[in-house]
Amino acid sequence: MRISDLSRLSGTPVGTIKYYLREGLLPPGRPLGATLTLYGEEHVQRLRLIRALTSRGGLSIAATRDVLAAIDQPLDPLATLGVVHYALPTPVDAAEADAVDEQSLRVDELLAAMGWEVSPESPHRRALAASLMDLSRLGMEYGTEDLLPYAELAAAAARLDLDRLENIEDRLRLAEHAAIVVLLLEPVLAVLRRLAQEDESRRRTAWARTTDGAGPRPDPHPADGR
Repeated sequence: MRISDLSRLSGTPVGTIKYYLREGLLPPGRPLGATLTLYGEEHVQRLRLIRALTSRGGLSIAATRDVLAAIDQPLDPLATLGVVHYALPTPVDAAEADAVDEQSLRVDELLAAMGWEVSPESPHRRALAASLMDLSRLGMEYGTEDLLPYAELAAAAARLDLDRLENIEDRLRLAEHAAIVVLLLEPVLAVLRRLAQEDESRRRTAWARTTDGAGPRPDPHPADGR
């Protein structure tokens, strides 16, 4: 297909496609002459992935290039996940560094309590510390014991993530799926949590309305879990 067809099928402007080609995000097409280059379905799929990584995943062009390089030259699953993880934006204001460092001990305690093996260089250590700092400043202190139930849920989600990658034998497909699971499933999990919070809030409100303060209150979560 010509670049105009590629633009139409992928929903990407021609100018943007040419920019991705210059930046090395999109592999070159097959030249058939001085002014004609042909592209295939793999280019359509790559453009959709680039758009997902940049728009949904929030990655910069440079970070997207790193992730795509890991996909094109697949490493082992752990290394591929590392590339994707470290590409995620985890900004920490330099002016807040000392306050973040104070929370880092809490992060270390949590990791030790969970028995998690996490690189000392992981940017997510400081990202978690920064989030705990923000909560603390708002009067919401989360100690290790408070965080453990959330960490257990995260561990269960991580096992589900890795289970989906385990049976993929093709290394290129594995790397692509790793990027999708890490970057694009995360917003899904966040929205699922909000939906669950809305449901839980409605159930608790309805539960409170069915009582008048006399006698035992009915259980908002019966034995069937609903």
